[in-house]
Amino acid sequence: MTDIPMDLDPTESPSPPILRGINNAERLRRDVLAEVERVYVGEPETVEYLLLALLAGGHALIDGVPGIAKTTLVRAFARATGLDFKRIQFTPDLLPADITGSHVPDLKTGSFRFHPGPIHAQVVLADEINRAPPRTQSALLEAMAEQQVTVDGECHPLGPPFLVLATQNPVELRGVHALPEAQVDRFLLRLSLGYPTEARERRILRAAEAPMENVSRVTDETTLLALMQSAKEVHVAEALENYVVALVRATRAHPRVTLGGSPRASVALLRSSRARALLRGRDHLLPDDIQALTVPVLAHRLVLSPEASLEGLNPDDVVQWALERTPWNPSA
Repeated sequence: MTDIPMDLDPTESPSPPILRGINNAERLRRDVLAEVERVYVGEPETVEYLLLALLAGGHALIDGVPGIAKTTLVRAFARATGLDFKRIQFTPDLLPADITGSHVPDLKTGSFRFHPGPIHAQVVLADEINRAPPRTQSALLEAMAEQQVTVDGECHPLGPPFLVLATQNPVELRGVHALPEAQVDRFLLRLSLGYPTEARERRILRAAEAPMENVSRVTDETTLLALMQSAKEVHVAEALENYVVALVRATRAHPRVTLGGSPRASVALLRSSRARALLRGRDHLLPDDIQALTVPVLAHRLVLSPEASLEGLNPDDVVQWALERTPWNPSA
């Protein structure tokens, strides 16, 4: 375990609001995982990552080959949290209005009224997001960044809570459109799901027929909003702020990186680390929280040079290089 930052006294009792948040967050993490596991067999950390994104007010991109239950994971997570859920199946003919909504004629009044699209939900599954053309993908940009959509000059707020969970197949090349860097950067986390172990695959055989109705709601919107606020109140020592900045700046120094982590990446790493600390039952941040999230938060934001692929270098390797280059120094 990493040492507690020197300017934080672990013996001090947290204030009552953050204490309630810690107790609720630990229980939420345990209960949501138990419910999701009724229908989904995978790494427990995957469910925690989704909770991180929710409590940090971010979004998650889920990579994985077909057939590993990405959609089941998201549906079960939405049911366990009790949030309103909508699924958007991205296809080549999907239009922006199919996502945001549009104004339709009202025959009773002779005027137009706004008909909201599926983006108007608390948990939105953007399934196979890379199958839609860039114009349609960009319809998500305003929603993810500003928590609102603008249709015909009118702004329509979204959430909070508001969570976009997008899935994509990283190995398919035909009929897909790579997400632009600006949109990828809007995702707080990127998760890569692989094939299960042999033991887990045997468990999948038994869980495959389990109905989604087996998943019960274990929390409510009011509790989640309170936990989102508690995550913002997790104490961060100045040395840890400096550590976050140093890690992100290190990604820009690699010779094979053409686009490193931006200040938005620094903010994302700190926000997600605070949420992790809360879910782990702490009112203060540790270097462990930051180090555990560097790859899922930073790797997808990096753009490497063509030489990197020839050398077999990928963004995960660059983030690991940045971690080794930037050791934790509590006196920094």
